Amino acid sequence: MTSPVSFTPTIDPTKGVDLTAEAARFVLDTEASSVPERVGDLARASILDGLGLALSGSVAESGEIVHDYLAATGVTGSGETTVIGTGLRAAPRFAAFANGVAIHADDYDDTQLAVAEDRVYGLLTHPTAPVLPSALAVSEQLGLSGADMLMAYLVGVDLECKIAEAISPRHYQHGFHATATCGTFGSAAAASRLRGLTVEQTRRALSIAGSQSAGLRENFGTMTKPFHAGRSSESGVVATDFARAGWSASPEILEAPRGFFQAAGGGYDEGAIRGALGSPWTFDSPGVSIKPHPSGSLTHPGMTEMLRLIHAHDLRMEDVVRVRVGTNHNMPNALIHHRPINELQAKFSMEFCMAILLLERRAGLNEFTDEVVLRPDVQEALGKVEFGVHPEAEADGYAKMTTIIDIELTDGRTVSGRAAFGKGSPADPMDYSEVAAKFHECAEFASWDRGRAQAIVDMVADIQSVADVRDLTALLQR
Repeated sequence: MTSPVSFTPTIDPTKGVDLTAEAARFVLDTEASSVPERVGDLARASILDGLGLALSGSVAESGEIVHDYLAATGVTGSGETTVIGTGLRAAPRFAAFANGVAIHADDYDDTQLAVAEDRVYGLLTHPTAPVLPSALAVSEQLGLSGADMLMAYLVGVDLECKIAEAISPRHYQHGFHATATCGTFGSAAAASRLRGLTVEQTRRALSIAGSQSAGLRENFGTMTKPFHAGRSSESGVVATDFARAGWSASPEILEAPRGFFQAAGGGYDEGAIRGALGSPWTFDSPGVSIKPHPSGSLTHPGMTEMLRLIHAHDLRMEDVVRVRVGTNHNMPNALIHHRPINELQAKFSMEFCMAILLLERRAGLNEFTDEVVLRPDVQEALGKVEFGVHPEAEADGYAKMTTIIDIELTDGRTVSGRAAFGKGSPADPMDYSEVAAKFHECAEFASWDRGRAQAIVDMVADIQSVADVRDLTALLQR
């Protein structure tokens, strides 16, 4: 008979003492006057981006299923909050779920950038999808101001991003979807501030949220990926409601030896969160990237460079023999669909993103459809693209998304380029007018009235002056 395996715990019980309490105080005590003007500007751009994506996502197949499900279960009968892009109203938790799914449905939403070099650039969270629906729903329910919603959104996003930055990179690399797991804390933070919870109640809300945090990357390329975002937003609202009602939970869910950081990642970098909340704001540094294309953010440096090469050399697919795309090894680990057969798989296919640009010279919502993906010319073009690891990109490190492109042409020439950052990143940002143009694209995709869409653009630009968020949500209802 063999002896039981023994081990010596390596967890330092003194590490992270009162870290959850520090997070709760940040959520509740941060004053609007402490937010730099630049951070407010960037936050408003991401809010507008999120609302546009909620409109376009409302007409996605996943949106139709969600709306039918909510109607069938009876939760939309006498709701207080808006399911964006529809005539449905529901309790805050269900509106947050539906709107979170919609924002992430097209994988077109903003992306947190990493700080540490051992993190995979752009693979931490999609910060707005879990937090904005929670902040919007609770603000609408309570008739709060745009300034209230903006501050709740800011503290929720910052906590979400700092938790994602702090947890061991094993968390993401081994299969957790950080938007789902860390986003739950951001949602709970936003709702806790808006509901006026105490520090102790907020600690418990974060703890309840931590026990609901879930989401696996195996589901990338399916409807379950946006389900993660919706569920994390809903879970944060639920956590706050239960904490306010007196539900008990551990007050140290982040730092405890059996808490989130240890259980879900096997460790964390305390310095990435201790004293770092709002200092600097994630929107300010390292920044949040707004997507120019409805595909995984790891495709965007390559897509930005491919578009540049196409226009610089007047490239056409018929002139191309082969396209070789090389990155660091973490990128193929996420862009897993090499021969996509539907739009969701195409979003995680470097091959499709390169091919569609060569064929159409654009890659927007109208290009990422099942019909386009299955076109014979598209399927044939996929075979011309080779995607793998390039030693130079690997040497650049994981804090960059270095993408190296070599295009072999029928005339014997090879056209080459490389990029570490894409359009919409802090290195090449989209200003508010460019985000507004993207918003109009999303609104048009959802058959939204142009005048009403412009009214939303104008209202979000001055959201801190809106007396009642219901003025905004009224514009987002059918």
